[in-house]
Amino acid sequence: MDPRLPRAFFARHVLEVAPDLLGRNLAHAGVTVRITETEAYAGEAGDPGSHAFRGWTPRTAPMFGPAGLTYVYFTYGMHWMLCLVTGRDGGAQAVLIRAGEVIAGHEIAAARRPGVAQRDWCRGPARLATTLALDGSHTGLDFCRPPLRRPGLRSIDLVLRAGSSADPALIRTGPRVGVSGPGGDGSAYPWRFWIDAEPTVSPYRPGVLRTSSGPPG
Repeated sequence: MDPRLPRAFFARHVLEVAPDLLGRNLAHAGVTVRITETEAYAGEAGDPGSHAFRGWTPRTAPMFGPAGLTYVYFTYGMHWMLCLVTGRDGGAQAVLIRAGEVIAGHEIAAARRPGVAQRDWCRGPARLATTLALDGSHTGLDFCRPPLRRPGLRSIDLVLRAGSSADPALIRTGPRVGVSGPGGDGSAYPWRFWIDAEPTVSPYRPGVLRTSSGPPG
C-alpha cells in the first residue's frame, strides 16, 4: 500500500489541512521527522502574509495548484523552506512546515546539523529543510503521484506518510511567527498550529506586515 496521503487530503481549505498535518511523519534523504508545528497561508484570499497575495509569479507558480504540490522557496539569501499546497486549483493556499522532531535517521541528521542540540535540528522551518536536505530542486513536486522524480535528477524520496495525526486536545493555535496584520499584532491571523508542550516547536516572534517577500504562501 502506498504510504502517501491522497490528493483529497490536501484539496481542503488550508485551515483544515494545517492542524491535520501535526503528528504526521515527513521523510526525505534518510531522515524522518514527526511534524510538530505548521502555519497556514491563504494565498490570494486576502492574506497579506502570503507570497501569492499579489498574484501569480514564476516563483510562486506551484502554489496555484494542484493541491499536493510542494513549494520550496529561498528566503533571506540563505534558507530554504518547505510548504505544501492545499485547497482548490488556483487558490494559492499552502501550509508552511515550521518544525518537527527527528524520529529516524538520527546519525544522518546529526551530520547535517553538527554541533546543534537534537531538539533544535528541526526547530524552525529553515532548520527543518536543512535536516531533510531540501532545496530549490524540490519545488513543484507532486506528493500524491509516486515516484517523485525529475528528469536529470536522482529519485527524490520526499514522502508524507499516511497515519495518525496529533491528538486534537493537544493542538494549540496562535499568530504566525514573524508575520503581522491589521492592528500590527498578528491576531487577525491566528493560523499557526503546534502540539502543546512539544520542545521542538519554534519560539514565537512577532513581526511586521509582509507581502511578496514574507513567509510563505
